[in-house]
Amino acid sequence: MKSVVVFRIDRRSGVATYLQIVRQVEQALRMGALEEGDRLPTAAQVAAATKVNPNTTLKAYRELERAGLAEVRQGAGTFITRSLARPRTGPGSPLHTVLADWMTQARAEGLSGQDVTALFHSAFETAYPGDAAG
Repeated sequence: MKSVVVFRIDRRSGVATYLQIVRQVEQALRMGALEEGDRLPTAAQVAAATKVNPNTTLKAYRELERAGLAEVRQGAGTFITRSLARPRTGPGSPLHTVLADWMTQARAEGLSGQDVTALFHSAFETAYPGDAAG
């Protein structure tokens, strides 16, 4: 059992902190960074690393449990119960490789993280009109 997720909280994003945690776990599941059986960090560990109230983390974990993605085992921790990874999107997949190469090129051409995010959202809206990103 591993615990590989490190939460990054953006207090300026306008997105509730517990939802940021939920979305980051979902993203890690989609990318294969978290797998069935993996243990999530404790609320105390998340609080120490991010300065987030432990109750906020517990709320996020309850949401993951309601979604069928995690389960709380009394005295043992919170564990992933299923993956969202698809073979076409994980590390090493052709799409992941192309995107990573594109990111490297964008950085080499001087684009900032905000520039890349704006460009991504613009391309996303074109490819998936009406679909909410994030």
